[in-house]
Amino acid sequence: MALVEIIMPKMGESVMEGTILKWLKSVGETVEQDEPLLEIATDKVDTEVPSTHSGVITELLAQEGDVVQVGQPIAILDDQGADGSNTGSSTTTNTLAATAAAIETEVAQAVSTVSTHNNGSERPADNRFYSPLVMSIAQAENISAAELANIAGSGNGQRVTKKDILAYLANRQQPQTTPASVAAPAQPANTQPIRPTPSPQVAPSVSLQGNIEIVEMDRMRKIIAQRMVESKQISPHVTTFVEADVTNIVLWRNKVKDAFKKREGENITFTPIFLEAIAKAIKDFPMINASVDGDRIIIRKDINIGMAVATADGNLIVPVLHGADQYSLLGLSKRVNDLAARGRVGKLKADELSGGTYTMSNIGGFGNEMGTPILVQPQVAIMAFGAIKKKPAVIETPTGDVIGIRHMMYLSHAYDHRIVDGALGGQFVRRVADYLEAFDINREI
Repeated sequence: MALVEIIMPKMGESVMEGTILKWLKSVGETVEQDEPLLEIATDKVDTEVPSTHSGVITELLAQEGDVVQVGQPIAILDDQGADGSNTGSSTTTNTLAATAAAIETEVAQAVSTVSTHNNGSERPADNRFYSPLVMSIAQAENISAAELANIAGSGNGQRVTKKDILAYLANRQQPQTTPASVAAPAQPANTQPIRPTPSPQVAPSVSLQGNIEIVEMDRMRKIIAQRMVESKQISPHVTTFVEADVTNIVLWRNKVKDAFKKREGENITFTPIFLEAIAKAIKDFPMINASVDGDRIIIRKDINIGMAVATADGNLIVPVLHGADQYSLLGLSKRVNDLAARGRVGKLKADELSGGTYTMSNIGGFGNEMGTPILVQPQVAIMAFGAIKKKPAVIETPTGDVIGIRHMMYLSHAYDHRIVDGALGGQFVRRVADYLEAFDINREI
């Protein structure tokens, strides 16, 4: 018998854990390689995870509702059991049991470490399992052990899930401020409040007087906030602006969009045209397609362009179009539409959220003319495309200059000044604008 561990995959560059929503196979069932094995939810995406091997499932190391760290084993397969070649000897069975027991012990120790070393806090004495995610939320929200023990759980064995504790927080009655002269009530016996970890930089308290509404950040918004602050701390941002005449692109799209919709069954937008121009410019200026590792500059050979997509709940997600320079304009259009549609409803796969080397954001869709985008670490550049506006412009003709109405758009290029100087950053955005302005109005698609 050859035992194979199935581990929790990495579901995005900033995702370090996932919640098991549903096992699609049970112990004793056969699974083929690349066949869906379970469904996983993260703060960015819900997706099916395929099995990395073929075999018979001998052990599930995590249950539905559990939050599992990336790289942690979640199941054990017998990769010879599918063809019936194993005899199931007692020695092999003992090996499997020992392996499973060892993994279970490691998981239990890891959970125990997380829960018992957070500022000396104790676990609730109600004999329920609490995932590290639930414990961290409880700690951050100052939920005492006794209070946590009273939260009704909807998971297996009445386990408290992330959804349960967030629902509790939404309806939680905030305690009244205790005057300094009045002693605070004693904690229940054998319990100790879970206190938040002090931050090295404490923001000033915000007055809550007046007609206000308090909305708790969801976990994805907290992660976005953390990543944006980190990016500003890591990279000295510089932003350069260029105005481009995209009249040919507008006229061309107006000419082909109805026939394209009838033929392909979907819309053609400006985004694939922008992506094509960026990919061409990256080939001209490969230093833009880079990242920083200490004192080293890593120049990426693959051109993988991320595109910011607004989700239904108002957050942002950045699916990545791998090998963007290898697509035709038709291929880019179809790929963009597919990624954007699935990104809005959280149905992207893990590899579609990682590996980006450059990012673009089409802020013009919100009516914005220009902006100062924040880098997606560890990338060193990002470009925002503003709204297309009709403006009077000087047009050069063989018989002299004239004033005409043109479709104009601002490109905002933000870059990491550690390795991208103003010359490179400015030349790159100018080259993208040049490709857009030279778009062939008679192009076939």
